[in-house]
Amino acid sequence: MAAEFNPQFQKIGEILVHAGKIDESKLNSALAEQKKTNEKLGQVLISMEAIDEDDFITAFSMQMGYRKADNFLLLEADQDAVRLIPEDFARTNSVLAVKKSDKAVTIVMEDPEDIATIDSVKRLTGLDPDIVVGGIELLNKAMDQLYGEITKAGQVEEAIQGITVISGDEDSSEEVDLSPENASEEDAPIVKLVNLILQEAIKERATDIHVEPQENKVNVRIRIDGVLQIIMTPPATSLSGLITRIKILSKLNIAEKRLPQDGRFSIKTAAKDIDVRVSILPTVYGEKIVMRLLDKSGFDFNLTTLGFPKKNLGVFKKVISQPYGMVVVSGPTGSGKSTSLYAALKEIKDEKTNIITVEDPVEYQLDGISQVQVFDDIGLTFGSTLRSILRQDPDVLLIGEIRDGETADIAVKFSLTGHLVFSTVHANDAASTITRLLDIGIKPFLVGSCLNLVMAQRLVRTICDNCKEEYTPTNEELSRINLEESKVKGKKLFQGKGCSQCRNTGYHGRTGIFELIPMSRDIRGMVFDNSNEDEIRQKALDEGMITLRESGIDKVLKGSTTIAEVLRSTVEDY
Repeated sequence: MAAEFNPQFQKIGEILVHAGKIDESKLNSALAEQKKTNEKLGQVLISMEAIDEDDFITAFSMQMGYRKADNFLLLEADQDAVRLIPEDFARTNSVLAVKKSDKAVTIVMEDPEDIATIDSVKRLTGLDPDIVVGGIELLNKAMDQLYGEITKAGQVEEAIQGITVISGDEDSSEEVDLSPENASEEDAPIVKLVNLILQEAIKERATDIHVEPQENKVNVRIRIDGVLQIIMTPPATSLSGLITRIKILSKLNIAEKRLPQDGRFSIKTAAKDIDVRVSILPTVYGEKIVMRLLDKSGFDFNLTTLGFPKKNLGVFKKVISQPYGMVVVSGPTGSGKSTSLYAALKEIKDEKTNIITVEDPVEYQLDGISQVQVFDDIGLTFGSTLRSILRQDPDVLLIGEIRDGETADIAVKFSLTGHLVFSTVHANDAASTITRLLDIGIKPFLVGSCLNLVMAQRLVRTICDNCKEEYTPTNEELSRINLEESKVKGKKLFQGKGCSQCRNTGYHGRTGIFELIPMSRDIRGMVFDNSNEDEIRQKALDEGMITLRESGIDKVLKGSTTIAEVLRSTVEDY
């Protein structure tokens, strides 16, 4: 009878062979290389790409008889425990405190045999070390996040102390420069706090910042990948200073606290320039601020990277290559409508085509395209701008949004006179987009004549690649999304378990799901006859339309997103 394999009495190489991570020939090659380099065997195997760091740490922890650190242990680290060990000591000695009790402190170490470091930790903390083994890459990522949070918390605390209301007049203006080299120790605390909020939002790829007054505090939330997350909660005493500072930056009236106000300012960082749209709304506990961040530095999307399925992509490309007609995209605010239309313009633009856009605001700047920013305050409205643009000899026109009958009328007339028009409306799905155009005031025969395609879209969060793991959905999950078990059989479904790179959400980035209705002869006839949206929807389904829910399910089956995310973003098909 063979003796039981005990890793604590084996060499690292033998443990890895026993676990099936490497074979004998790979081990022998690594041992030969080790003799030349005098490096540790684990490092040699990692350099040879025979194993990764996680494989080595697993084997090493088994050999030493210690627990192995994982993402959850590091993400849930107690800040009070982390503070027990100074950052410079932690990084020099590759050790991180993550939990503490009255008598012990849990530390993650690369080398649990480093007695000198263990003794130093014991002296620093006055507690008995409970050792967990972790790889250097994982340790460094955790240190970056945890010590970064401690630094940020200290900056917030420092900024909040001694906050006073900054006076100014509504004609003042300022460009916010967040470049590190331009930071000043003399900056007022409130200035530091506002800059800190902006820096954090930009670093985390946020699209919006919410400053929300509560009874005893202020919630500062940022929208990342379409979902709001709290980043800090300064005391209620800081609200007045925050509002005043942002009003000054936005050229708003700091004395007016009873009425809503809208403004804008720009941010300059070392890497990019961002346009910030500010909205201020009076609430029970004070004025609420919402800031929309628009990165105007570049547009790197195309129709393929947006997430179009192959079938929809072919249809969309065919429609946007037509010489005239209208393409209308619908969806709620922040659903990627403008991004899709910009990608369409990017696809069709060339030196032979005159493309003009009218927007509020201009969200991206594209080379080779004339873009007009609407300013209602000076009379530069959608209607007045469009009337002037007709004299600019355009071939393609993008209207940021059809908001009223005047804009709709010009868009329709433009499309009926041999031009291609792109625009957006707010509607729930593709079929209701058609009825929305009718509600605005466009006559049915004009809608039927000028429309080439309507498209509804949503954005769903994509699973974080760093913590992506396979999982089996429950019958309840499949039932909620009306997904038959047979369709899942043989498919690998994934979810994110949460890590430092995705703020423990399991998601990083977004992709689009789409619902397209190309205007066939039959559907045009139904619009002429003023059919309701249910009848139009059914006809589109009969002609092969993929619904938003079906598009989301396809993304789930391909491992891009989760069932929960599709349920959050779409409604059940009827």
